[in-house]
Amino acid sequence: MMSLQNWMRCSLAWIFFCCCCLPLLLLALPMPSKRAGVAPASDSCRLRKINFQQAYIRNRTYTLAKLARLSDQDTDNRLIGQQLYINVQETNRCYVMKKVVKIIVDEVLLPAPKNYYPHIHEVAQFLAALTTELSGCKFSGHREHIERNLEQMRDKIKQLGQSGKNKAIGELDLLFDYMENACTEAPKRTVTAKGGNKKKN
Repeated sequence: MMSLQNWMRCSLAWIFFCCCCLPLLLLALPMPSKRAGVAPASDSCRLRKINFQQAYIRNRTYTLAKLARLSDQDTDNRLIGQQLYINVQETNRCYVMKKVVKIIVDEVLLPAPKNYYPHIHEVAQFLAALTTELSGCKFSGHREHIERNLEQMRDKIKQLGQSGKNKAIGELDLLFDYMENACTEAPKRTVTAKGGNKKKN
């Protein structure tokens, strides 16, 4: 009889614990951070390598740049280059290139006459798709240097007028390579002045 009473007491105590105490203990546990499901910046600022391995769009981009360079007599100015990274952390380089591509697409490629630059809107759509894929890519740290470098590039295009827009199109191969280097997991490469790539030793 005593064992039955003891068993009933233990059962009632266990039921009480499960119904009353256990939920309170669960509530007392620390809640997961709201950012737990957010991909870190390094992942958000990464593009798939396959984006840049499509021979069709790469050839279109390089051919368009080569065509524009034929009428570019300005050898003193450069739009796409290491000057975009002055005082910018390496982890922010993909963010910089995302902003550069958006400027070139919105202010140069889309307004350009389609009949003068063959396949330009096709290249613009490809680059715009890359910036969409990088929509979650955010900068870290201070933004002042990034904005200053971008504004200098934009100002240079405006100062040069139509010549500046043509130069931007003539540097699309550089833009393609710089974005690939900054936003993929591929080994870093040295980009030459003509848009070619040379592996570092």
